[in-house]
Amino acid sequence: MSNETYTGAQLLLKSLVEEGVKEIFGYPGGVILTIYEALYNQNDIKHYLVRHEQAAVHAAEGYARVTGKPGVALVTSGPGACNTVTGIANAYYDGYPIIVFTGQVGLNQIGNDAFQEADTVGITRSCCKHNYLVKDVRDLQRTIKEAFHIATTGKPGPVVVDLPKDILTQKTAFNYPKTVKLAGYNPNYKGHPLQISRALKMLADAHRPVIISGGGVLTSDACLELLKIANLLKIPVAHTLMGTGTFPSDSPLDLGMLGMHGSFWANQTVSHADVIFALGTRFNDRITGCLKRFARDAHVIHVDIDPCSISKNVKTDIPIVGDIKNVLTGMLDEFEKTKPCIYEADKNAWLEQVNQWREKKAVPVCTGEKLSAITVIKKLYEMTKEYNPVVCTEVGQHQMWTAQLFKFNEPRKFVTSGGLGTMGFGFPAAMGACAAQKDKFVLNIAGDGSIQMNIQEMATCMDYGFKVINCIIDNGYLGMVRQWQEKLFNKHYSQTKISHPDFVKLAQAYNSLGILVQKEEEIEPAIKKAIEADCPVIIDFVTEECEMVYPWVLAGEPLTKVLLSNDY
Repeated sequence: MSNETYTGAQLLLKSLVEEGVKEIFGYPGGVILTIYEALYNQNDIKHYLVRHEQAAVHAAEGYARVTGKPGVALVTSGPGACNTVTGIANAYYDGYPIIVFTGQVGLNQIGNDAFQEADTVGITRSCCKHNYLVKDVRDLQRTIKEAFHIATTGKPGPVVVDLPKDILTQKTAFNYPKTVKLAGYNPNYKGHPLQISRALKMLADAHRPVIISGGGVLTSDACLELLKIANLLKIPVAHTLMGTGTFPSDSPLDLGMLGMHGSFWANQTVSHADVIFALGTRFNDRITGCLKRFARDAHVIHVDIDPCSISKNVKTDIPIVGDIKNVLTGMLDEFEKTKPCIYEADKNAWLEQVNQWREKKAVPVCTGEKLSAITVIKKLYEMTKEYNPVVCTEVGQHQMWTAQLFKFNEPRKFVTSGGLGTMGFGFPAAMGACAAQKDKFVLNIAGDGSIQMNIQEMATCMDYGFKVINCIIDNGYLGMVRQWQEKLFNKHYSQTKISHPDFVKLAQAYNSLGILVQKEEEIEPAIKKAIEADCPVIIDFVTEECEMVYPWVLAGEPLTKVLLSNDY
């Protein structure tokens, strides 16, 4: 064993290399300059300089979403650390693995109101999976090993590591741990065989079964197993927003998204089911509507690696704690052994009923005088699907239209903020996707409100050649909030009319391509020009101000009470 010693800053980078980290997103500051000095003297890790710390964390999450690997962000103390909180909370709610390294004042200054001091551990405690304050340089490598282990196992999530300034300058030997043992933290990956057997029998015997595929299917890499079990048992599949891409859109069993802005037929199918097979979903309010009236006649089988999610919102008849891929593999094995009887006539009658519900219109055609956002997003899908793009979104009406109108036949192509609903997420997440898959086609579909949350990242895109095509649905409003005001507050549009800069000139100010689209015949040439560009792009689609997202289940209403248009 070598007697050579390294500073904490050097050990941090060496530890990241051990974890297979090749890219990090960050912003320097006084207390972490030793880390940036160490970065300056190495070639193993690529650092992307963002223009705001929130963007660093969103980019790290975007990286994690498209790769399945943990994303890493690095920021300084005080305001730098505080600016990461929204990104940390976003990753926590949606269950993605990121590690956020924050600088901290020296150990002897903590609690003394030192310059740029903030209680990062206290601030982030409620919105991360775990956090650390490193108090001894000899604990640094073990802490980093544990951080990556916690972030990527069980239900994934963000871990924060707070690094006091003096820890980064102290020295010790490099001896990175190979294994991790954490008392009390042992996620169950297998799933109980008896529960799996009971679940299979219930599904085989069911007359009106449905599968709800959540984000946990994506995390578990269980999409193939889901497809196999659905085809074997002839069960239609609805997905949550986070479960988009977990089941192929071109399958006849695909129901699309359920919930507040889900398809009419998905909501009807779930509401009338006699068995619900829920995979990796929390049953949050956006997919259940009124809990008391949610699928009242259904028995529920719920599979999740997080035991806290089971029966938290919806009572479960057969709970299965385990990794979804393992559970579905066990179910497929059990099927081969037992060859359960599938009641074909009942299943066919159920699928026929589902197809009758499909005849209801998903979204209406806009009847306004200006360009329809629905038309724009349909055309975006048609013209870009051959490139198999990664599609990111901000949060709002455009997000729901994208989820409804884009078709995904494989996972990790749709990147959006679900549980927290973070405006400003999509653009930096798209940068993370670009960093992870440099040869891939990346779209960011945004609103004219949300794009302004992190528009400064155009500079980052230019610096690193991230060809993000930002497609702005420019309706002059905070559209989703305005939509609620129209229906629920007598069209009192209080503080939802929003202004913005000339997006074309803004793009040009960043040495990028800006395109203005105001008429339907301008859509195709604009998209074609954006595809052919060799730089970041902003397309400003000026659309109808008062277009609405339908279907729409109002908050607190059951999924069966669906608004399909302004007239219904």
